[in-house]
Parts: sequence; C-alpha cells; structure tokens
Amino acid sequence: MPANPHLPYHPHGHVPAPGDPIAPAFLFPGQGSQQVGMGKELAAMYPVAQRTFEEADEALGYKLSAICWEGPEDRLKLTEITQPAILTFSIAVFRVLRDIGILPAFAAGHSLGEYSAHVAAGTFTFRDAVRVVRNRGKYMQEVVPVGEGAMAAVLGMDLESVTQVCSEASQGQVCEPANINSPDQTVISGHKQAVERAAELAKQRGAKRAILLPVSAPFHCSLMRPAQERLETDLRSMQFNPLEIPVVSNVDANFLDSPETSRDALLRQVTGAVLWEKSMRALIARGVTSFLEVGPGKVLCGLMRQIDRSKICMNVEDEATLQKAINHFGKAKTGTD
Repeated sequence: MPANPHLPYHPHGHVPAPGDPIAPAFLFPGQGSQQVGMGKELAAMYPVAQRTFEEADEALGYKLSAICWEGPEDRLKLTEITQPAILTFSIAVFRVLRDIGILPAFAAGHSLGEYSAHVAAGTFTFRDAVRVVRNRGKYMQEVVPVGEGAMAAVLGMDLESVTQVCSEASQGQVCEPANINSPDQTVISGHKQAVERAAELAKQRGAKRAILLPVSAPFHCSLMRPAQERLETDLRSMQFNPLEIPVVSNVDANFLDSPETSRDALLRQVTGAVLWEKSMRALIARGVTSFLEVGPGKVLCGLMRQIDRSKICMNVEDEATLQKAINHFGKAKTGTD
C-alpha cells in the first residue's frame, strides 16, 4: 500500500500545508512495558507484523516470537530478551501503521525505545537493531551483579530537590537521577543502599511517594560505564544511515541530524539520564500536537498527561487501539498488508 501522501518523510520533519495539521510524533516505549501475549493478535491479522517477528527470530537464532506470545513471563523479563522483544513488537506496530498510511513527523523513544525510533527513521536496519539491543541488555545485566544496584521512582518532587537528595544519600556510592520523566516523576539509579537511602530521604523531604522499582540492574547511571564501553564496539561496527525523519535524543533532547550524532547519542545514553520531559517539550516547540505511543503499554501517554494535558496522546498495541488511531487520523482501513 502506498504511503500517505499527506504525511511524507522529510529530513526536517513534516511541514504542513495551510490548514493541514502536523503529523503525529511516534513515541516508542522502553523496558518495563513488556507483557506476555504482545503482538500475537496483530501478527495473526497483519502479514507485515508476522514477518517482523519472523525476521527477529532469524536474526537472533531463537524463537523470540514464542516468548513474546506465550511466555513464560520470567523469561520475557530477562533483560537480554526483554529489549529485543519490545523493539520487535514496536517495529511490528510501526510497520502496520506505515502500510496503512499513518506516518510520523518525528520520532522519540524512551531509553531502549530510541533504537525503535531509529529503525522507524531508517537510521539502521531492524535486523541490526535486534542484535545490538540483545547485546545491550546482556552488557547492562552483567556489569552490576543482581542485588547490588537499584532504581526508584520519586513522585511529587522537583528535579533540583531530587538531585540534592541523591547527593546527600550517596555517601561515597553512586546515586543519580536516571529518568527525568515529567514534572512529577524522576527515577533515580545507583548502588542499592544509596538508592534506598535516597528514597527514604525523599519521603522525609516531602515527596508524595518514593518507590523501589522491580528492575534487574541500575540503568542510566555511571555504574553502567563498562557496558557503555562494550556497546561502543557494536555500535561502531553497525551501518548508520542518514535519518529520514528527525529523532529526538534521550541524552540531551536535541534533534539528531546525522549518522554520527545518532551513534554518539545512543552510546552516551547508556550512562546518561533520559531527559524525557525535555524531549517532549522540544517536540511540542516544533508544533507537534498529537503523539502515538507505538508498542506495548501506555506509560508514555501517562507521562504526556503530566507534561502537557492539552496534547493528544494515543497508544497502538492491538487491533482495537489501532482502529482508534485510524479513526482519529481519518484513515479508512483498506487492507491488511
């Protein structure tokens, strides 16, 4: 099916004609959004989604599709499986949307999701991405033994106060803001004892809540430096292409415009904080008024409500949500592939 002529890929984003609203920005979720069964319905209905899972199975040398669709959940939660699983499902959904004619003006992804955004932008191939995020997950898990690192979500406290809490709680250990998600939510990361101290101190200082997260490693902090060094070899060996649409970088909320800046941003992201709120505000400043969360869950739509409730954010993860997106963007469904 031909692409929607009103939503063309353009290196500087979609520039609307007078009276033509800007195309949506596609948002791709990160780790934690996975669930057993994801993608099974769409793969049964849309051959392009089925082929995406088959391509991942071939690239990885095992049946990722079976783990996504049937579990077990404990295996799907393993970081080196979770990361390619979420990427694969996200790209399956993206390809269905693309073939229907719903295309993004911009793309952004939360942590792991930035790889999905780059596949959507044509920066590198899906096959390469599946392999590199498998390794990314493996490196991240291996660098800090299970039980020695932790992450916690601090709710209802401003970033400056959270940063101060981290500094006071570190006591010679690592404790750093890792995901600056919205005005109401910052995730911190580091050594387990330091994160626990910071969570308690945050509650004492007036945070609404401070919740330890069920993660297997302390992502997006300086403890990940050995993983970053290992990943650099993989990223340097990958073919990066000019971007077909702009991607907003997690690490500095800049619009990436070249293969080299894209590679560098993905590398720095391993130890750098995810500046999600700043990234969303950068998109809004470019005129984006609608967002599509492409892949499992609707965490990013929830964050958008905290950032700017005036913006439309819809998620697409199954046939029902796909049809809602089609109806919203005024596209008649004319086929399944």
